[in-house]
Amino acid sequence: MTRPLADRIAVVAGATRGAGRGIATMLGEAGATVYCTGRSVRGRSPSGRPETIDETAELVAENGGIGIAVQVDRSDPEQVGALASRVEAERGRVDVLVNDIWGGEPLAEWGKPFWEHSLDKGLAMLRQAIDTHIITSHFFAPMMVRRRRGLIVEITDGENLDYRGSFFYDLVKVSVIRLAYSMAQELRPHGVAAVSLTPASSGPRRCSTTSAFPRRRGARRSRKIRTSRRRRRRRTSVARSPRWQPTPGSSRRPARRCRRGGSPRRTASSTPIAHVRTGAATLRST
Repeated sequence: MTRPLADRIAVVAGATRGAGRGIATMLGEAGATVYCTGRSVRGRSPSGRPETIDETAELVAENGGIGIAVQVDRSDPEQVGALASRVEAERGRVDVLVNDIWGGEPLAEWGKPFWEHSLDKGLAMLRQAIDTHIITSHFFAPMMVRRRRGLIVEITDGENLDYRGSFFYDLVKVSVIRLAYSMAQELRPHGVAAVSLTPASSGPRRCSTTSAFPRRRGARRSRKIRTSRRRRRRRTSVARSPRWQPTPGSSRRPARRCRRGGSPRRTASSTPIAHVRTGAATLRST
């Protein structure tokens, strides 16, 4: 079995359970060395749930990679900075950073509008699921920038701006998409990619990616309407323009202007898009 990420270093923030654990395991299957970070370790789980980062590191090893469990509170910049220094001292670099920090289940109050939702819990959710992503990327991105290569993956829920059932939950998940977009703009000149990724519901290994904000519903129809209006205006302006009259002694007509003029066709978004499973190809080619 080939190991396309055999010499790559990955850090998965929020690897205790769910998508974070699954991504860490698959990175291990590809041969990567994976630092599995989180708060829950054997004998101590702040959430009271049984999953731990120790188990995730063992799954990474069972699938062919090297799993290293490190207990870190991602809301504490000092702890995250110490982890980044440790990774650089031990491995010299980081190739993939996955931000899957969440832990907002006990904070969400479904079925309540924002003015009835607990403000303390809502603000805690923002700190826990947005601030932690920013803190982590802040300390690990410099290693990638110095080497002009790397991939930052922001795990979210959903690919669009549809309402997600709760004000604070919705704000968190849409903000994570925007984090990836903004980071991509600033990292692109340095050869580093940043993407947002939402796990699909049809299976653990199928994922979809999105960069920036996806088109809203009806955007294609609106674009067609705008294009049609521009064409009608151009035809009207051409029809109203005065007919050419030759000047005495001249038989040359002026150069005809293209009636189908307009702005150049827009190319697809240049924000890097990558899939965690295909990240190996991206890293090998850079």
